Amino acid sequence: MARASSTAKVELRGVKKRFGPKVVLDGLDLTIQHGQSLVVIGGSGTGKSVMIKCVLGILRPEAGEIYVDGKDVTHLRGGSRETIQKKFGMLFQGAALFDSLYVWENVAFGLIQGRGMQRRKARDIAMEKLAKVGLSAEVGELCPAELSGGMQKRVGLARAMAADPEIIFFDEPTTGLDPIMADVINNLIIATVKDVGATTLSITHDLVSARKIADRIAMLYNGKIIWQGPTAEIDRSGNPYVDQFIHGREDGPIKMEVRG
Repeated sequence: MARASSTAKVELRGVKKRFGPKVVLDGLDLTIQHGQSLVVIGGSGTGKSVMIKCVLGILRPEAGEIYVDGKDVTHLRGGSRETIQKKFGMLFQGAALFDSLYVWENVAFGLIQGRGMQRRKARDIAMEKLAKVGLSAEVGELCPAELSGGMQKRVGLARAMAADPEIIFFDEPTTGLDPIMADVINNLIIATVKDVGATTLSITHDLVSARKIADRIAMLYNGKIIWQGPTAEIDRSGNPYVDQFIHGREDGPIKMEVRG
């Protein structure tokens, strides 16, 4: 069996995933180096979230391998999967907070439920992480419904960082936010990721966000990575699909299906 690149933190090789007749990932290859911030761009429904779910083990690909720190994790189950999961943090689209829990309990959820940490210690860590994203201890005692969308995103970011993960996934981190709050979230992502020294994989169709938080950008189209490179090179990619996408043009090789 082929081995993963010795320097890769996460590597996908030939990953395929379908749902019935619909092929979502069609031999996807992607490598993320240690400490790198990689952003995958692409239109809605192109398989970006499916890709992350395959790495997390929520979905299992029909073919291909997924490596984390050089270990093939494609088919891990039980305790072995749980060990790998402890390396991960996740900022979900829409924050995905539990309405029935206080804000601090949301941040501490993985520490208490996943790691069996005592509530007092977990609360202290949660308050520390909330402070790092600019939220006071008083906010920690509120319910999610009492927060604005931007504040909920900050709480989601604090939760993603709670256990100082090695790898953090960001799913559309600025969706639904106004441009100013989106920039606040982008800056917080950069600062907090640097603070914990994490490797990150983000998915978005927000090019402003992608340009700000990424070391490298890759574009997913028709189930494959069709271009990747340093962020500074995306404007001269020479790829007509990338060029159409980043300029938001209707005319080009990407055809949007319009239903009457």
